[in-house]
Amino acid sequence: MPIVYLGLGSNLGDRRANLIAAAGALPPATIVLRASGIYETEPWGYLEQPAFLNQVLETETSLSPTDLLAALKRLETRLGRQATFRYGPRLIDLDILLYDQLVLNQSDLVIPHPQLAQRAFILVPLAELAPDLLHPLLGASMAELKDRIDLSGVKLVED
Repeated sequence: MPIVYLGLGSNLGDRRANLIAAAGALPPATIVLRASGIYETEPWGYLEQPAFLNQVLETETSLSPTDLLAALKRLETRLGRQATFRYGPRLIDLDILLYDQLVLNQSDLVIPHPQLAQRAFILVPLAELAPDLLHPLLGASMAELKDRIDLSGVKLVED
């Protein structure tokens, strides 16, 4: 089965509980193999909002990328995510970061995640789990990509 890395984020309500609930409610076809630590991170994009808690899950799934995306969007809704503006506050955010070494560019889904290499809140927990994993387009490891960006806004809060 494909190895898929999922990014989880929350900055509303009980942020930690939101991450735990999301990880525990993934579709049955998606199995969590490992979870990164939980990191508190400064908001990205829109700065006038509470800090986020972020985590990355290493999973395997029998779902196709589009079916997995649909399942994650349903899960976000079920957990209480409300539609808001781009980069705005959210109860839960679930993103497909990497799906094996697949490169996919569709209107509703881009893999690898298009901002993966610029976002410390993704790269720090991802490099924790898979430091030697190569980005399928950039050819650099997650550890190398992490070392290229400013990490000052990322703080480990729970192993």
